[in-house]
Amino acid sequence: MHCPFCRHSDSRVIDSRTSDDGTSIRRRRQCPQCGRRFSTTETASLSVIKRSGVIEPFSREKIVTGVRKACQGRPVTDADLSLLAQRVEEAVRASGAAQVEANEVGLAILPPLRELDEVAYLRFASVYQGFESLDDFDAAITRLRRSHDPEHSLLEPTSADEPAR
Repeated sequence: MHCPFCRHSDSRVIDSRTSDDGTSIRRRRQCPQCGRRFSTTETASLSVIKRSGVIEPFSREKIVTGVRKACQGRPVTDADLSLLAQRVEEAVRASGAAQVEANEVGLAILPPLRELDEVAYLRFASVYQGFESLDDFDAAITRLRRSHDPEHSLLEPTSADEPAR
């Protein structure tokens, strides 16, 4: 790390602290050449591999923008959307991979969005999962209903392909 004051090519770490949201580390440094102190912030990079093969940095704002469309007209605040984006980023980072497929990000959005607003969840899922018929909506609504009735969900499978749990 170059000193921002004298451009010396080295510095000594005096103190390190994790940020409140846990996504970065703030380091207090001192230059051995001029003795001045400065701070740096370090974050682990996270990239998203889009379907086209293009790689771009992960963006919470893109999560918020995409989910906001599904939440249009619903009782969801900007603070709710910010928290959802944070939860999605934490879930994606928990995989430990520096690069994730866009599909994985979409899958990480679904559970917290379902908790936030079921109508917005259905809207997002219908586009993201490519619902093609009323049967797709019916199946998704049936799964939602079963999740509200724990006794019912233990007795019947959630789809023809899945065994009962």
